[in-house]
Amino acid sequence: MRGVPGAPKIGSRNQSVRWRFDFALGRAQEEALKFAIFGLTVSSSWGNGHATLWRGLIRALTAQGHEVVFFERDVPYYAGARDLHQLGEGAELILYPDWESVRARALAEARRADVAMVTSYCPDAIPASDLILEEAPGLALFYDLDTPVTLARLSAGEGVSYIPAGGLGDFDLVLSYTGGEALKALKSRLGARRVAPLYGHVDPDQHKPAQADETFRADFSYLGTYAADRQAALEALFIEPARLRPGQRFVIGGSGYPDDFPWTDNIFFVRHLPPADHPSFFCSSRLTLNVTRSDMAAMGYCPSGRLFEAAACGVPVLSDWWEGLDSFFEPGSEILIGKSTADAVAALDLDPGESERLARAARARVLDEHTSAHRARELVRLLQTSEGEQTRGRSESMLLAGE
Repeated sequence: MRGVPGAPKIGSRNQSVRWRFDFALGRAQEEALKFAIFGLTVSSSWGNGHATLWRGLIRALTAQGHEVVFFERDVPYYAGARDLHQLGEGAELILYPDWESVRARALAEARRADVAMVTSYCPDAIPASDLILEEAPGLALFYDLDTPVTLARLSAGEGVSYIPAGGLGDFDLVLSYTGGEALKALKSRLGARRVAPLYGHVDPDQHKPAQADETFRADFSYLGTYAADRQAALEALFIEPARLRPGQRFVIGGSGYPDDFPWTDNIFFVRHLPPADHPSFFCSSRLTLNVTRSDMAAMGYCPSGRLFEAAACGVPVLSDWWEGLDSFFEPGSEILIGKSTADAVAALDLDPGESERLARAARARVLDEHTSAHRARELVRLLQTSEGEQTRGRSESMLLAGE
């Protein structure tokens, strides 16, 4: 395994212990699956992009007949802004204070699970990975929802707290929120044997056209947590247009904005909004902006959840450009592309009829391809393929060993 000193040889995991051989081919498609997930958070959408995505995916999985248990360490940062306290039918949220206090329950759930998964930024990713790789009889997955950040830290020689010391080679499947070159890098840098993208998505029952709210009324809006690496794009595509159009109203919603943020008299701020308020926020503006984190934009194939949420709400979207964006939306007919302040100003001046046509087309594309239900089905198909590969591998090993 390259790039990970002291890493074990790929494929060294004992499949006779790790693999439930009576997990017959096709079961992932025909029967309900049990998922045990160790993640960052699903209970608080404050300052992170994980929670809303997990809520949509878990709702979709349970609606399709599967069962989910989600383990989340109860940290003060999220506890103070918790906007979900329990998951729906077929799913359970387990909040715990520390790993030792929950290890016995985690072990029991992992041993019951058909699929055990650890995600990026899980505070206990290392002990959770050790547990599922050693004890869980089903498929072991790692889901990196922050792949560009992971790879950038590795390139900078920094540690990545949620990546096992031996890399990702022992997992049956590594999922990535980012596609393109990121998938190759997960193999070459971290030894992943099988990788696949599982992109962002939206729950259309939660994000849909809604009544406008005067509090959020805007000609141009932006919803996002502050990030220094997004600031240059935000300056060009939002702040400078606000300076050029003092008679129009601009609204930012989010958290973490510093005191020295370059506010103008016509930029209004709405502190962090829970997901339930996102539809009315989006639907209260004529146009909304999507800005991608710099590491993600540089790597490409990285649609944010916000992009799908805004489109699902039937609002015209102006987005910064990154490679692969046209795989998700058709520029000019479903989404507007902003590479300069002039592009943003032109979007503000777009004919209302054309804006409405764009918004309808984008919403239709989302409903056809990018809902949480679509991603849940994609995930199950990936598991079925992994299952077949593991079963075939086990059969070949038995023949070679003369079993």
